Amino acid sequence: MAPGDRPLSPHLQIYRPQITSVMSILHRLTGIGLWVGALLLTFLVGSATYGPEAFNRVQELIESWFGQLVLLGLTVAVYYHLANGIRHLAWDIGWGYEIKRLKYTGLIVIWFTGIMTAITFLVGYRMAGVI
Repeated sequence: MAPGDRPLSPHLQIYRPQITSVMSILHRLTGIGLWVGALLLTFLVGSATYGPEAFNRVQELIESWFGQLVLLGLTVAVYYHLANGIRHLAWDIGWGYEIKRLKYTGLIVIWFTGIMTAITFLVGYRMAGVI
């Protein structure tokens, strides 16, 4: 058999995405996002060591629309990674491998992420006096 005659492995153009594969990719991406968030938190804390002017500049950045968007993304990443991590722990003990349960727990992760993100922002804006 010539090298060009070998069958191709499935790839993204012919492999239909499933909830488990999409959620696995999102789990990895949110992990990377949380790493970036940890760097941003370090930047925030580090700015406080340079005095009130530096800290106030970082606070202004966080309060801008872009900063709020970043905080929203990080909040989504925290809740998604948490919920999907718990789902993975259930898999580690052998629970939840049935197709119906995989889809059901995937939807629970998505709903949990959305609801907790909304609650977090509502409470945060309420405490800040925005709403």
